Amino acid sequence: MKPTMMTYIHEEQATLSAMLDRYPHDLPNIDGKKNWLVLATGSSINAIKSAKYYVEKLADVRITVEEPFHFQHYEKFDANTDLVLGVSQSGESTSTINAIQHIRKSYAVPTYGLTSKLTSELAKTVDHAMDIEIGEERVGYVTKGYVATIFKFMLLGLYTARQSGKINEAQEAGELAKLSTALKAIPQIISATENFFSKWQDELIASPRFTAIGYGPAVGVIKEMETKFAETIRVPSQGVELEAFMHGPYFEVNGNHRIFFIDTPGVARERLLLLKAYEQKYTDYVYTIKLGESDDSRTLAINVDVNEFIAPLIMVIPFQILAHHIAEGKGNNLPQRIFTDFGVSVKSKTKPGDYA
Repeated sequence: MKPTMMTYIHEEQATLSAMLDRYPHDLPNIDGKKNWLVLATGSSINAIKSAKYYVEKLADVRITVEEPFHFQHYEKFDANTDLVLGVSQSGESTSTINAIQHIRKSYAVPTYGLTSKLTSELAKTVDHAMDIEIGEERVGYVTKGYVATIFKFMLLGLYTARQSGKINEAQEAGELAKLSTALKAIPQIISATENFFSKWQDELIASPRFTAIGYGPAVGVIKEMETKFAETIRVPSQGVELEAFMHGPYFEVNGNHRIFFIDTPGVARERLLLLKAYEQKYTDYVYTIKLGESDDSRTLAINVDVNEFIAPLIMVIPFQILAHHIAEGKGNNLPQRIFTDFGVSVKSKTKPGDYA
């Protein structure tokens, strides 16, 4: 049988646990690099945004995340940049490869790549390539590779923090334990999401529009919801940062609107809950994915002891599962590939993906 999104979602815990066991496998020593430029697009940029704040906080570095095409042609290169990282799961993202090549010709800065294919064009282009460690994911709508990209970048940040002396050996071990706690919760998250979908599947499948709202590290989660729902469910779907939603997008809310709130501990949680209470007056279809406990039937509780910086690694998994199930419920035949010539036709990929 062909693998599906769910095939790879069920492999996530084992894959990430094996990565943790191999730490610090193939991670470069980049001690002294303080200003990182990360170039990525699609799910890869969502993954980096999910891990960015964890890495910055732990390793005491500044990370700028950019879309590679826009950066190459319109942005000014910061002379303080001392590390460039291109991220592409396939390693065949044209814009990322072109931007890295442009930088290598113009600036004396080391370049790194993060990819699942060490024979890819990206891996050949950079000075040092790191393996996402998932092998091939032969479904067009990435899931396992997405969380593995988050995790690998987090591990890079942890290793950098240790090598630079920002944390000691005991603190490093403590962080590894926290990450292990998150991974052990994945089966429970999958089960809770299945139950949540069973309860609300009729109104989720009938939805004409989805919005997810979050803040801080959860911004990567809501942007991946936007990507994954658009790819699979194929109805208008948008991930909006909390403050941005309050400055315009709230005007479109109506009785048919389905809204997900990402409830994590943090400086903006009070305002997130105020917004949620306000929108519940205008639509019955308000759901929450919460880090912690809840007895609200419309809340999917992820009761695991992790902080808001690690939370994006696991809080995206419900959206991966919901994307698959809602799409199937709508009659979208996900194993049947569509627009198979798209990447090559519009020059967004160097070659077609090898899909099942």
